Amino acid sequence: MSLYASYLDEIASRKEQGLSPKPIDDGALTEEIIAQIKDAGHEHRADSLQFFIYNTLPGTTSAAGVKAGFLKEIILGQADVPEITPAFAFELLSHMKGGPSVEALLDLALGEDQGIAAQAAEVLKTQVFLYEADTDRLEAAYKSGNPVAEDILQSYAKAEFFTKLPEVEEEIDVVTFVAAEGDISTDLLSPGNQAHSRADRELHGKCMCDEAAQKHIEELKLQHPDKRVMLIAEKGTMGVGSSRMSGVNNVALWTGKQASPYVPFVNYAPVVAGTNGISPIFLTTVGVTGGIGVDLKNWVKKMGEDGKPILGNDGNPLLEQKYSVETGTVLKINTRKKKLFSEDGDELVDMSESFTPQKLEFMKAGSSYAIVFGKKLQTTAADILGIEPPLVFAPSKEISHEGQGLTAVEKIFNANAVGVAEGKVLHAGSDVRVKVNIVGSQDTTGPMTAQELEAMAATVLSPAVDGAYQSGCHTASVWDAKAQANTPKLMAFMNRFGLVTGRDPKGVYHPMTDVIHKVLNDITVDDWAIIIGGDSHTRMSKGVAFGADSGTVALALATGEASMPIPESVKVTFKGEMADHMDFRDVVHATQAQMLKQHGDNVFQGRIIEVHIGTLLADQAFTFTDWTAEMKAKASICISNDDTLIDSLELAKSRIQIMIDKGMEQDSGMLARLIGIADRRIAEIRSGERPALKPDDNAKYFAEVVVDLDAIVEPMIADPDVNNADVSKRYTHDTIRPISYYMAEKKVDLGFVGSCMVHKGDIKIVAQMLRNLEEETGKVEFKAPLVVAAPTYNIIDELKEEGDWEILQKYSGFEFDDFNLKTKARTEYENIMYLERPGCNLCMGNQEKAEKGDTVLATSTRLFQGRVVADAETKKGESLLASTPVVVLSAILGRTPTLSEYKEAVKGIDLTKFAPPKQTPIDTLSVHF
Repeated sequence: MSLYASYLDEIASRKEQGLSPKPIDDGALTEEIIAQIKDAGHEHRADSLQFFIYNTLPGTTSAAGVKAGFLKEIILGQADVPEITPAFAFELLSHMKGGPSVEALLDLALGEDQGIAAQAAEVLKTQVFLYEADTDRLEAAYKSGNPVAEDILQSYAKAEFFTKLPEVEEEIDVVTFVAAEGDISTDLLSPGNQAHSRADRELHGKCMCDEAAQKHIEELKLQHPDKRVMLIAEKGTMGVGSSRMSGVNNVALWTGKQASPYVPFVNYAPVVAGTNGISPIFLTTVGVTGGIGVDLKNWVKKMGEDGKPILGNDGNPLLEQKYSVETGTVLKINTRKKKLFSEDGDELVDMSESFTPQKLEFMKAGSSYAIVFGKKLQTTAADILGIEPPLVFAPSKEISHEGQGLTAVEKIFNANAVGVAEGKVLHAGSDVRVKVNIVGSQDTTGPMTAQELEAMAATVLSPAVDGAYQSGCHTASVWDAKAQANTPKLMAFMNRFGLVTGRDPKGVYHPMTDVIHKVLNDITVDDWAIIIGGDSHTRMSKGVAFGADSGTVALALATGEASMPIPESVKVTFKGEMADHMDFRDVVHATQAQMLKQHGDNVFQGRIIEVHIGTLLADQAFTFTDWTAEMKAKASICISNDDTLIDSLELAKSRIQIMIDKGMEQDSGMLARLIGIADRRIAEIRSGERPALKPDDNAKYFAEVVVDLDAIVEPMIADPDVNNADVSKRYTHDTIRPISYYMAEKKVDLGFVGSCMVHKGDIKIVAQMLRNLEEETGKVEFKAPLVVAAPTYNIIDELKEEGDWEILQKYSGFEFDDFNLKTKARTEYENIMYLERPGCNLCMGNQEKAEKGDTVLATSTRLFQGRVVADAETKKGESLLASTPVVVLSAILGRTPTLSEYKEAVKGIDLTKFAPPKQTPIDTLSVHF
């Protein structure tokens, strides 16, 4: 069967699902289509023309290469297609972004036919996705006296690719659609259980919200054809939980503008809003697509005559509505005045933060990528011409306060800044281009990152990046047909691009499904590093890490840079002493609870949490930094003691060496270089040349939080509070309760120990508890299922060496087998322990799930509706979050324990301990190594 015949079969299959033909990325199929176009009498010629013109993906796909070559033939008169004139061929090339299309345009512009060269030059002047090989060709031609090359370079130096674009419209009319009340997780916009379809944009778009919402949005568009639909989180924050480029893509697909008539299902410029604004990591993603994020502030605290908030019966401030944004409300956004107005012209809220000069540039260019590449192209062209580039783009915002010290994040950004005058010291609020040291791509967003790299014509990892890793952890649980189709293809692409990959495309080493955050934490070997990762939990305990959308990850991989404002910081310190029976996870929960009690509002939201936690190794400190995503922080930084940091770096070196020994080294020698960087950093610390990162004593913070360890007297649980009468207070991470609240009456249907929140010590705690209970009662019986998923294979290997895996095997009713992988997700659980493959497992929710309506107690981070557990018809599913010992004991009891039961169960067990840095570091015991 020909490729085209197979494509027709696929089209018929998709039509039954209400889907259009899938966009073409295969060069061989494109060649067949071209052959049918050339055959004037071919029965499929008309359809082939449509597919070639409107359904072939641009960038560096093999299909784009074939398409660009054929268009070049048409322009040169080597092929005759009446429907595609040379002028139309140039137009099609102009929409192909880069890679083969730029190569074809350069061939034409630097060719002998002056008429064609002039037309090609005009098209090239609109392109920004040029790489070194492309600008090298222009430079060589210019130095040889080619006037066309000089003309193109002059245009680039003036940034005409940007200046000649239309300005952002002054007034944007919108009609509102309230997607939900309360915080809106990106799972609503792009469900985790549909992750396999993210690269198929039309198919994935059908999972946004629900069919009723999609229908309502379409109705609003028909009723208001001249307005854009603004998606709203009423009484909440839009886009919490993750950056989720697929979520922004879906919103743009339903409410945005088409990017190109010749590229299907790629839309841009969505408008999203929330009563409490947009989650920071999601807002970055909105900027990638040139969209608008609105902080509505339409509900405010009701104030008493004493000037203090009036509290309700639950102790929370009462809210009152300033103005309504109920579905169907018409509003006006004025981009010049930077304000939101009612339909009648009444001013509602200031939008200055939505329309900074930089964000307006993204909107004008249609994406942040175009600006990043445009600035680089302008600088390169000016350098070739030997001229000073004119000031076209908004100058970077530089804020410097004389005499004011630097926070930790300010120090890192200043150290990694690109394009800042020597000696210039920048403080929070400054816009900065920074070098990115470590980049991570995970497997459910990875196919989209690959698409983005193809679209921006990138073919190789930037040499500026120290380390880059592609994981397989989000699809580790079930090796189903979807994973088998997507994962090997992704790994092959990323391995060719230059990343270390969890799976070897050649099959030389055993596939690794280690949790990406754990691997990134190990390959981060400098506390001054900047890390970008395709997941909201890219929160390292060395350096500063930012969870990012798949596009920003692609940009970091391709350029080795990122651009963002320096965030404000909140300083977190500790006093007192941890009780013997408490686990560090309880300190993490208590931090959130005590912060809210001290400040009333969440001062962490959108800021850096600078946590002074120097006596904890990177593995354990990661538990804190990981949770900061749920605190709605932009990122976090651990301030470590010198000795502790050295120990963490030595541990990282050993883990990297294991990766090398397993055969995971890249051809570039990336992993060996990382060990070299770690050695240099250790030498700097030991010599005193450059001690562990610390803020200046006179640094300025937005707020400070002091966590009282003495006040943490019983284990804490983060509760989704699924039945709260106030919908906006459900499924937040702000409801932190002690176990006594549940009076040992909260039934637990399933326990889960796993995800990126646990380390080796947590799995050892499980083993120690089993030994203790066995010694006390003779055997251990589970009244609820317990799922255990270690984050990495290293942990399992070490547990086997130290004798802990044996007791886990003894009480497990299921143990993963890498040579006989599960091909179907589990839908029912027995009251046994399941030892699952390393990876995300239940926390991701895209493969394994608890039974509908279950009450799950987990060590993970996710308590959003439907993530770990879906609702049943008669009962809401709920995912409560707690420490490992609480989860294990609750699975054994089938309910939450009493404090006395808990204390008895953990007696003599090495829990994860922490002492404030000013005290003598406590003995962490081998359990944590």
